[in-house]
Amino acid sequence: MTMTLSVPVTHPAEALVLARIPAGVRERAAAVRLMVFDVDGVLTDGSLYYGESGELQKRFNALDGHGLRLLMEGGLKVALMTGRSGPIVARRAAELGIAEVMQGIRDKGAALAELAQRSNVQLNQTGYMGDDVIDLPALQRAGFAASVPNAPGYVSQAAHWVATHTGGNGAVRECCDLLLASQGRLGSFLAAPGLLGPGAIQ
Repeated sequence: MTMTLSVPVTHPAEALVLARIPAGVRERAAAVRLMVFDVDGVLTDGSLYYGESGELQKRFNALDGHGLRLLMEGGLKVALMTGRSGPIVARRAAELGIAEVMQGIRDKGAALAELAQRSNVQLNQTGYMGDDVIDLPALQRAGFAASVPNAPGYVSQAAHWVATHTGGNGAVRECCDLLLASQGRLGSFLAAPGLLGPGAIQ
């Protein structure tokens, strides 16, 4: 079936973001109402730092954080889903205002379907960004599947779109910009830089 683009490009920055994006990917991105992100290797570079007392630390990217806030301000639902568990992810999500945080998830495909149903969103209106084997079931079920260039090839080939930036280094922001541009929402933030609400934390 041939998909027809339905969202006009309204700002030069949107044209720049979408310049090399295939029409089919733009259509999938335009349909997304719920976007779910893996954490390790997507929101972070996948590194795990342990202190002398055994405490775990992770590095997040401020550009990614701002992109997530833009998604939510643009009307999309955002969730985090990770196979690991710990307070760091919950803290980062709280800083960004992300209420839906799913930790310790082993079957991400089933969890994605359940989250979509609970959010009253169809799977073809759901996006997922992941980078490893555990993410494959979710990538295969999502209407818009995204990955990172440093993911194993057998994972990234399951994605409709692969970022040019690596995980933890702007890949999530690149995905957020793509979603917003595909939906004609990115230009409004650029035309009115103060549109993001007060108290925004990157």
